[in-house]
Amino acid sequence: MSQETTQVGDNVASAYEELKEIGAAPLWRFYGNLFRKEPLSQAVPYHWSYERFRRSIEFFTGVMSLEEAERRVLMMVNPGLQDPPATLTTLFAGLQTIMPGETARPHRHTSNAFRFIIDGTGATTTVNGEVVEMRPGDLLLTPGWHWHDHVHAGDGPMYWLDGLDYPLVNLLEGSFAENLDAPRQEQTVPTGLSSRMFTHGRLNPAFLTPAGQSSPIGNYSWEQTQATFDAIGDDLEGSRSDGIILDYVNPWTGGPVMPTIGCRIARLRDGFVGQARRTSSNMIFHVVEGSGTTQVGDHSFTWQRGDTIAVPLWTWYRHMVAAGSHATLFSYTDEPVRRSLGFFREETREG
Repeated sequence: MSQETTQVGDNVASAYEELKEIGAAPLWRFYGNLFRKEPLSQAVPYHWSYERFRRSIEFFTGVMSLEEAERRVLMMVNPGLQDPPATLTTLFAGLQTIMPGETARPHRHTSNAFRFIIDGTGATTTVNGEVVEMRPGDLLLTPGWHWHDHVHAGDGPMYWLDGLDYPLVNLLEGSFAENLDAPRQEQTVPTGLSSRMFTHGRLNPAFLTPAGQSSPIGNYSWEQTQATFDAIGDDLEGSRSDGIILDYVNPWTGGPVMPTIGCRIARLRDGFVGQARRTSSNMIFHVVEGSGTTQVGDHSFTWQRGDTIAVPLWTWYRHMVAAGSHATLFSYTDEPVRRSLGFFREETREG
């Protein structure tokens, strides 16, 4: 190597070092990572067992007071997202419980949240002054910056799936949170009023003015969900990937229930074998009833009631249900965000 070539090399190396000093970096060295051919998530496909989670949370409920853990939540932490802990890069899932006689004090945060009730009766949540009952299969909304607290006046423990978008909110550095200096909110509207006003097909109260970007409905009840599935019946194939799948809808807009989270529920009939599908959105599936298997990428997860499965974006998934049985899957996704930004894509394939 000539002295001239060596000198050029030294000059280039020195120039690169100087870029660091001035707060710059050469795009040509990072181009392939900055503009990828397709999405690549740090999250991995994963399956959480309700049975094992419930045993663990029962233990901690027995040894920790409400003061030590006012919101008893076991986070579903993806192996690829340990610090900070998250279920997928934009979404969180956790199992929460509240015991008879307990009250989880009011707070609010910019993150949107919901509760999908798994087991128990007799508990309520209060959202911005409206008391909303909790029953298995119900979907309860807590839009961002809404006060919420939980009270259990019944018997036995209550269990529900917590879903939030705080990983996305934190990525956007948009987090605010506040505690209310009181053990409970004051009830300001009749119990369950939002559900009674809005969950009647396409009949919306014209005397109200739409406010905010989230659905005004506090509780999408399992009773009405079940009635919808029964009305549709078993004559339709539905989606080849997801069976008879229904959107929980904001009655003001006809769109998703919250601006960052879309919620769906699907009935997979006897012997269902789904077509493989992938989308550019993160998805979390929760088993409402039944059992089956879902292939996610190179993984095969056998699930039963109460289990939860994480499907990272742009990962193939495929549901299967054994002959002689059926299943119901609740799911939520960051698809509303992807669609609003023009990022959403999907593909299907056989097998």
